[in-house]
Amino acid sequence: MNRPLLWLLLASLLGAGGLYAWSKAIPYDEVVDHGPSPEALANPYLAAEHFLRQQGLTVEQANSLERLGSLPATGNSLLLLGARSNMSPRQVEHLLAWVRSGGHLLLVAEALWDEETGKSGDLLLDRLQIHQSLSDKPEEPTPARQKKAPDLTKLYVDNETAAAYFSFDTDFNLIDPKHLAQFSANSARSSHLMQLNLGNGKVTVITDSDLWKNPAIGKYDNAWLLWYLSQGTAVTLLFNSDVDDLFTLLLRYFPQALVALISLLALGLWRAGMRQGPIQPPAPKARRQLLEHLKASADFLLRHSGQGTLLQALQRDILRTARQRHPGFEHLDNTEQWRVLEHLTRQPSHVISQALGPLPAKRLSSADFSRQVACLQTLRNAL
Repeated sequence: MNRPLLWLLLASLLGAGGLYAWSKAIPYDEVVDHGPSPEALANPYLAAEHFLRQQGLTVEQANSLERLGSLPATGNSLLLLGARSNMSPRQVEHLLAWVRSGGHLLLVAEALWDEETGKSGDLLLDRLQIHQSLSDKPEEPTPARQKKAPDLTKLYVDNETAAAYFSFDTDFNLIDPKHLAQFSANSARSSHLMQLNLGNGKVTVITDSDLWKNPAIGKYDNAWLLWYLSQGTAVTLLFNSDVDDLFTLLLRYFPQALVALISLLALGLWRAGMRQGPIQPPAPKARRQLLEHLKASADFLLRHSGQGTLLQALQRDILRTARQRHPGFEHLDNTEQWRVLEHLTRQPSHVISQALGPLPAKRLSSADFSRQVACLQTLRNAL
């Protein structure tokens, strides 16, 4: 068989096989879910922003309350959806002044009201006199086999017969002890939204903002509520008020540079701590003589206690020995004591009076101090 005929036969077999496979193949569509985009992972309210922009509202993000310095109050809504534990009393006053000038503030209640202390720890919520507590538990628990229906929050709007429903977290409850709220939205067991007027502006307090995050904003009427509260204003979202410090940013974006800096500091400290000059030889192991120890002790006492302490110690030692040699010695006056010492020591009276007389207030010279000590030692040795 020649080669062209072989190639023709092989092409015919491949063509027949392709036609057969084509006739048996069934086309179908497959959707591959790659998960949330990096933008959605970085911004939990990305879907909420897109929704508000679709409704014709201007939406922007802010990283701190410093944005209030350039944000007009009239026609603007500020949504505080992040943690406010680092908010200072001065920032609270600034924020409330912005609301009184005509702004709309929406915030999430952060802490529970403590009846004992009379505050919650949420400075902004306490200033608004709105309390947050845990919701009451249902009296009759749902049987295990029966599917529990969601406890949705309900809101009736003017000129609307049907209520709007939202998926707030029903574990928390808002309380208005001063009856300041203009309206509220409630579930079966608790209240989750309250709005009150403050000056020319208004404040909306909610128990949680999870219903506006990416996974839940499309459920029930959650998206509509966000538009309803923000309609007619420009919206500023503040949900990441805790800005990372410099070390955290360096560790996140420049770890190699941070390691190099730490290594350089370690090398610098090691270089600065290197020994300079010859090594000091160890002290000799031979022990000092007893006389050297006594002399060093006497020098130490002389420097720290003075001459009077040493001389008084010698005088007390002489009088103590005299009391042992002559019973009743301590009851005699000075003249009789010196007469007894003159008899016991066989020393003249002027030596005894010089040794036991009052010490001078001024410091003695080295020669006078040595003579005084020698005189005292002579008396002590004579006893």
